[in-house]
Amino acid sequence: MVGYKSDQLTLVFIFNIMFYLSAITRKFILGFSIFIFYWVIFDYMKAFPNYNYSTVHIADLYNFEKHIFGINVNGKTLTPNEYLRIKGTNFLTIVTGLFYLCWIPVPLSFAAYLFFRNRRQFLYFAFTFLLVNLLGFVVYYLYPAAPPWYVQIHGFTFHPLTMGNTGGLAKFDTYFHINLFKSIYAKGSNVFAAMPSLHSAYPVIVVYYGFKNRLKWVNAIFILVMMGIWFTAVYASHHYVVDVIAGIITATIGINLFNLIIRSKFIDRLLNRYEAVIS
Repeated sequence: MVGYKSDQLTLVFIFNIMFYLSAITRKFILGFSIFIFYWVIFDYMKAFPNYNYSTVHIADLYNFEKHIFGINVNGKTLTPNEYLRIKGTNFLTIVTGLFYLCWIPVPLSFAAYLFFRNRRQFLYFAFTFLLVNLLGFVVYYLYPAAPPWYVQIHGFTFHPLTMGNTGGLAKFDTYFHINLFKSIYAKGSNVFAAMPSLHSAYPVIVVYYGFKNRLKWVNAIFILVMMGIWFTAVYASHHYVVDVIAGIITATIGINLFNLIIRSKFIDRLLNRYEAVIS
């Protein structure tokens, strides 16, 4: 429906290599199939753009952000994104770019740590991650929302075939003369999926399970990364503050919902069987 990409074929190759390489790599890739399942769903959203099912919110979300979090500058009210765009520096551009690069590597690295340390906690973390994403995807279709950079470039006019954009992260690429973020956002599944900010939700899950597993000083790093990602989401004009708050709420709901679900004996038996496969 949407064609093949090289990274999809690469994933198939990696999966097969790890499945047949050894017993431990087979268990590892079967465990991480939870994350692959998430990736497949996310990628397949390209086939069913959310703007085909609900009205895209552009001006109303922008005005709501300005009303709640507007900053007065010389008699003019700006959104935090617009304010930070004016006040941005090379230092902030570099630091925020590095923080935003953590949004997937940190959760996956933490998941790998849990896989080798505690398989049950690994499953809890992985399925919580999946559940939070599914909740976010539902909101994407119920409330399609344009990111701040879209307003900066296109105004309040809806253009359904708009491609992904690096927003303020383009400055990071320009500073280092690379196309890192450009290549990442060229693969985005949907431009109109800013609410909630799942970038902001992921570190919340990591921090929760970091404390649950008593990682001590490592949790301080997780909290720093979490706050850095929250700030970057706004600084780089990828999300409004309300998007970030919605992402935090989505993560909180997902964590509590999963904790409620695992009390079921049926779910517990399924997790026991999955744990047996990867142990």
